[in-house]
Amino acid sequence: MTPDDPLSQLRDIHLPIAGGFWPPAPGWWILGVLLLIAVAALIWAVIRRHRRNRWLRLAKAELAILERSAVKEPQWFTELNALLKRVARARYPNENPEAQTGEQWAECLIRHLPEGRIAHRPVVDALINSAWQPEPTAEPAQAMEFARIWLDAQKC
Repeated sequence: MTPDDPLSQLRDIHLPIAGGFWPPAPGWWILGVLLLIAVAALIWAVIRRHRRNRWLRLAKAELAILERSAVKEPQWFTELNALLKRVARARYPNENPEAQTGEQWAECLIRHLPEGRIAHRPVVDALINSAWQPEPTAEPAQAMEFARIWLDAQKC
């Protein structure tokens, strides 16, 4: 060490030992807890929605069974109407759909269709009337298409 070179008198810089990844900083703990809460809430919401729409899945399964046995007979249209009334009772219990008949029932079905589907009114009238007429006027294919569209609109 010479007095002429003051830089030679300085000691080397000693950096602290770099910390590892464990234990994480408090902010990471908070982020981890919030992430766990968010995932749990998402799982809970999906399970709740799945349970809430169970009746709709069962109705669609019953509709598939009805579709396989589609015939142009009053009994078949009665069964389809009964299925739609059970769904309406599950989805809209305050409207008392099981007690509605004729025009009231048709209005209830049309009211709960997606927007822009008013063209189904003749199919709905034929579907309702075919349940009690000796010679049904509705076609099973049209009635099934309407029922499928109507059921798809009933999700919770």
